[in-house]
Amino acid sequence: MMAAPRSLAELYGAVCAERQVKVNPDISRPLEETPETGCGRNFTLKLPGNTRPRQVQRLGDDDVLALCKCLQNSECVTGLDLRYNSITDGGAEHLAELLQEGRSSLRCLDLMFNDIQAAGARVLASSLQGNSSLLSLRLSGNKIGRGGGMEVAGMLQENSTLQELQLADCDLDTVSVMALISALRRNEALRSVDISRPLLFSHQEEWAVHCSAMLAVNSTLVELHLGKMGMTDTGMERLTEGLRRNRGLRYLDLRCNRVTRDGARHLASMLKQNRVLEIVDLSSNRIEDDGAAHLSEAISWPGCSLKELSVCRNSIAAEGLLSLAQAVKANTSLTHIYIWGNYLEEPVCQDFRELISSGRLRQEQTDVTPYEVDGHVFLAEVFQSLRKHVYSTDCDGTDVPAKTDATL
Repeated sequence: MMAAPRSLAELYGAVCAERQVKVNPDISRPLEETPETGCGRNFTLKLPGNTRPRQVQRLGDDDVLALCKCLQNSECVTGLDLRYNSITDGGAEHLAELLQEGRSSLRCLDLMFNDIQAAGARVLASSLQGNSSLLSLRLSGNKIGRGGGMEVAGMLQENSTLQELQLADCDLDTVSVMALISALRRNEALRSVDISRPLLFSHQEEWAVHCSAMLAVNSTLVELHLGKMGMTDTGMERLTEGLRRNRGLRYLDLRCNRVTRDGARHLASMLKQNRVLEIVDLSSNRIEDDGAAHLSEAISWPGCSLKELSVCRNSIAAEGLLSLAQAVKANTSLTHIYIWGNYLEEPVCQDFRELISSGRLRQEQTDVTPYEVDGHVFLAEVFQSLRKHVYSTDCDGTDVPAKTDATL
């Protein structure tokens, strides 16, 4: 009789032989580094399909089947990173069985940019209705569409443990977006949600009305990503109505929308009243000088809680950028500001050089750095930007805010 495998790598080889699945060396190698069950350590198994510079053999559904069989009784693997592979609905079904059986210790499952569609989203959502261990599900980049979005929204009515959900670039439509937002009115577990870049063909921005109503009553959501939603100034006005009453959201991502100076005015008016919101990403909108002036007034307002702001690529010229520089001087709680992609004329360069040289603005907390040529001051780009996330689930330990220079 063959001795029982002692490690996950040995178990993987045995499962592949039993199931007549070809051994994938890009699975077996990481499994060899995985702690044995009972060692008291937690471990995230990282199997992304975009590893560079070495080419990897991307995982398919058969690979996922063998992997799930290995992880059924593993207590040490608490995170599974399967980004950028070739997993389809069949692979999602294997993962759903693993989650549903309750024999997995998974807290984080990252399936971003695979080939999962509505059927795969349905089985995953069904498994999570009774799962009480998974804290983070990342499905961004999978074309689950309306059907998948509705299934996930239904799951959120039952699940009370999931804390992070990423559904960006999933071909969600207006109906599924509104269903997800409506689910957040009752769900008190989720801390971070990303529904960026849906396919919204309606110009009425009904989703913004629903989102505003949700934010008015939800006090547990910390981070909300609404990038590439096609939001206009009207949508911003609706959204800020709920934000005035919100007491929990700290990070609002509004990048790549259609917000202009009027939308910035609505946002600035809300910031004067909201004492919780700390990070706003307005990059790649079109607020121009007037919008920057509105934000500057809000930043300088007594009690403004804003700590980080990105206005990159907003067609802001000298007047608006100089007003922002003065606001940074006036409000010492604002520690991060990102301005690249606007019109950086010399007076702006001089003001930001002064902010950096005086220590008021730390070099690692902005995306520009000053230099001088023939007595003229210029700003060069520094490849730093606003953090993409402030809340994350630590699959190797406890749930913590993402590491940052600013205290959240």
